[in-house]
Amino acid sequence: MNESISLVVFNIDNLQFALQLSYVERIVQSVEVQPVSLAPDHIMGAVNYHGDFLPVINLRNLFNLPQREIETSDYFIITETSLVKMALWIDSTDEIITIEAEKIINADKLMVNSVYVEGLFNLNNGIVLMQDPVKFLTTEQLRWFKEALNNNPFQIEK
Repeated sequence: MNESISLVVFNIDNLQFALQLSYVERIVQSVEVQPVSLAPDHIMGAVNYHGDFLPVINLRNLFNLPQREIETSDYFIITETSLVKMALWIDSTDEIITIEAEKIINADKLMVNSVYVEGLFNLNNGIVLMQDPVKFLTTEQLRWFKEALNNNPFQIEK
């Protein structure tokens, strides 16, 4: 029997991406992001999620997509890895799908510099890039974020 993987399919700038459902805690409407001093380019800032301050990852920066301001119609995917819980800024979500693992092509076979992409697959005659959220924050960046929260340089009320 073939192994199946459940995925959340989402959009950023008319491109389709996917994330394994096992990483997804919840999808929520976007809220104001509090900036963090000296943040790496792909960390927009922080949001308060049930009393925890989560880093907000700007996937547009990671994938060199056109930049724009966050809108009230956007969403955050609250994602949790073994190291960190974070919010991924996305434009919209499409659906939750289940796909046979054998239909996912390893990104290293087709793409150069596929650091954040785990695999690719075809969905409705379009290519979907399956993300690896474990790689969105390095251990050093995570340490920096925790220190920034402790130093509270952006005046978020705790």
